[in-house]
Amino acid sequence: MEKFNSHHPIPPEKLIMPRVMAFDYGTKRIGIAVTDPMQIIATGLNTIHPNAIIEFLKKYMLAEQVERFIVGEPKQMDNTPSQSAIHVKGFVNLLRKTFPHIPIEMLDERFTSKMASAAIAQSGMNRKDRQNKALVDTVSAVILLQSWMERLNR
Repeated sequence: MEKFNSHHPIPPEKLIMPRVMAFDYGTKRIGIAVTDPMQIIATGLNTIHPNAIIEFLKKYMLAEQVERFIVGEPKQMDNTPSQSAIHVKGFVNLLRKTFPHIPIEMLDERFTSKMASAAIAQSGMNRKDRQNKALVDTVSAVILLQSWMERLNR
């Protein structure tokens, strides 16, 4: 392996960047998406029951660095918090308590589920797969993360 020298354009610690992780929170399922290590592409990771999320994240973070959490903020059309906002707030508090070193950003998720359903419908999947709510939650998390990344790059 080549030894690092000062003429190398990118220091080795910058070659692998930490990932950004997004959550589409629901009381039955949490859709999770992550960026690649270069933070270019958002990919669906999994759908996890809320009771299992912390254990899942602890295991995941043994293998991967995560520098930021993006959490979908449920809002009504008039911009007021929706009924599920209280559950999302509890989830965010749990993330803060468990992973105090990871910053959390809230992002409006009003259209992510509709966009996810539309994307899945256009994908050519059969009807049974299209109605898989876990898939919708994961795709919603991907859309949330992509919109965060796009906003960052503007």
